[in-house]
Amino acid sequence: MIMSSVSKDYIQEYIRANISPSEGVLKSMEEYAHEKGIPIIQREVAQLLEVLIKGFKSFRILEVGTAIGYSAIVMAKAAGCGCKVFSVEINPDMVVKARDYIETAGFSHNIKIIQGDAKVVLKKLTGKFDLVFIDGAKGHYGEMFDAILKLVVPGGIVVCDNVLFRGMVASDSLVKRRKITIVKRMRKFLEYITEHPQLDSAIVPIGDGISISCKRRAEHE
Repeated sequence: MIMSSVSKDYIQEYIRANISPSEGVLKSMEEYAHEKGIPIIQREVAQLLEVLIKGFKSFRILEVGTAIGYSAIVMAKAAGCGCKVFSVEINPDMVVKARDYIETAGFSHNIKIIQGDAKVVLKKLTGKFDLVFIDGAKGHYGEMFDAILKLVVPGGIVVCDNVLFRGMVASDSLVKRRKITIVKRMRKFLEYITEHPQLDSAIVPIGDGISISCKRRAEHE
């Protein structure tokens, strides 16, 4: 299942018409996700990640929220030979499925899945990352962000998916009562990253809303 889009249907259709259709493993994964109702990134978000990774020459990548491994494979393909993608996933069933797909795609040496709660795992990770993609539990972005930012190299970027949360974050009229807490937390998170002194951030209304934050370099760099 590909998550609903915050853009108009005709805009979404036009954008997707200009993206080459997926092939091989990725196509199979899209079909499996649709059949099983598993959320994966939309094709336009996948393309944006590819452009960012290639443009910023991202080589070491961290992902929060593996699911079946779709976005991890997309990012590894974009980063190229010798890249390292570390992906954190709490659901053991998803970990098993993702590892199978990653092996089939030929990226077992490039992608490492870490099973566990991201809020715990992130505090134990060492090393620095050129790009971090956050696509985990939407209500916990704020709790994880400071730990993530410490792992990002100066000039590196953090990309967060689903930040407009089906449009609810942007409009009270769309908010469902059972989603109020998540919406409030996401609004607070977006305010935090757009005002953060170490970041230059933008919110992009494609897919279910994407935020892109670039960690500023020190003035002497």
